[in-house]
Amino acid sequence: MKYFLAALLGIAMNVSNDVLHAQEAGFEKRTFYQAMKGDDADAVKNQLAVLKTTDTPQKTAFQGALMMKLAGIVGGLRKKLNLFKDGHSLLEAVLQKDSSNTEYRFLRLMIQEHAPGILGYKKAIPKDKEYIKNNYRKLSPVVKEAILDYSKQSKVLKPDELL
Repeated sequence: MKYFLAALLGIAMNVSNDVLHAQEAGFEKRTFYQAMKGDDADAVKNQLAVLKTTDTPQKTAFQGALMMKLAGIVGGLRKKLNLFKDGHSLLEAVLQKDSSNTEYRFLRLMIQEHAPGILGYKKAIPKDKEYIKNNYRKLSPVVKEAILDYSKQSKVLKPDELL
């Protein structure tokens, strides 16, 4: 019995080490949302690099959001515009295929709220806000935490609307 428990403990430790290593080497949503929250171009670029080597199903949506976020941070009008357009294409293509994904709508809401008006990327704010409010409880804890954190500084989405 001792040997069985020791072997089981050893297997559990190896599995947890593998999971920790995979999170360090791969994509993690908490780190992604931290990059989206701040204005650190290196953090955003790092997340883009991580996504290139990841097979997460949401990869395209996350890349699009990061590219649009980066457009608001980097210098150079042409570079900003190209990054925004490319990111916009990626995120909107994913949303056309899966408009019922609350997390994708949250990504779009974050970008829309901070995009310059001249870009004309604010039309879906009311719909996205309502969709997020109606589906908030169904989301994973990490995404709920990101939305709640975002709502504390948002002019559109308020914390009391989520609870």
